[in-house]
Amino acid sequence: MNELSSPNFSPLTKAIRDKILSNPDIILKDPDIMRTLVEASNEKKPANVVDLRGVALERMENRLGELEFTHQGVIAAAYENVSGTNQIHRAVLALLETADFESFLRKLSGPIAASLRVDSIKLVLETEEDLDEPALEDLQDILLTAEPGFTSLYATLGRNIPLRQIVLRDISETGSDLFGFQSKKIKSEAVIQINLGEGRMPAMLLLGSSDQGTFTPAHSTDLLAFFSGALERIMQKHLNS
Repeated sequence: MNELSSPNFSPLTKAIRDKILSNPDIILKDPDIMRTLVEASNEKKPANVVDLRGVALERMENRLGELEFTHQGVIAAAYENVSGTNQIHRAVLALLETADFESFLRKLSGPIAASLRVDSIKLVLETEEDLDEPALEDLQDILLTAEPGFTSLYATLGRNIPLRQIVLRDISETGSDLFGFQSKKIKSEAVIQINLGEGRMPAMLLLGSSDQGTFTPAHSTDLLAFFSGALERIMQKHLNS
């Protein structure tokens, strides 16, 4: 019998052949090799014959690609969530270390802004009085005062809609003068309502970012809700001391 026609003939070396026979998964789990084998098999078939193996393989590859893309998206989302949680926790711990309201404000405008990765932070206090105190002049970069009702008006943009505790929005077109000299570069903001306790007028915390996608209505507000809750309690403690 001709050697080339022998069923035992193989152009593969004995080592490679033995490896494939002992572990066929190295072939079966390689999509490029399997695709080449199926295409080579299809070349020998008439044009009117459809090889369902090839169709199934192609669909499986597409499905595998979709699953891999989804898997990467889940991992990225989980990483962002963990990173965001760590940022909020660090910010809260830093605020807990403040001894008084002034140090609280200074840390809020400095290390906290950096920790939260925002370009500007403003705290707006509603008041019926004109607070013209020398001590507040050095804090104008963080602390603003406004007339009663301003915080809800700002959050709702003057519309007759329910007031939400946290509003995330794009302000690339409308802008906001509250961010002072940085107003022109702020593209998105988080508007957080602050309850200072019974007998005190409401306040509002503004987080401004130069990135249009930092704060959008599609983003979750759970972490910011936790941050605002901690912020309220710390502020109440300082204001009552």
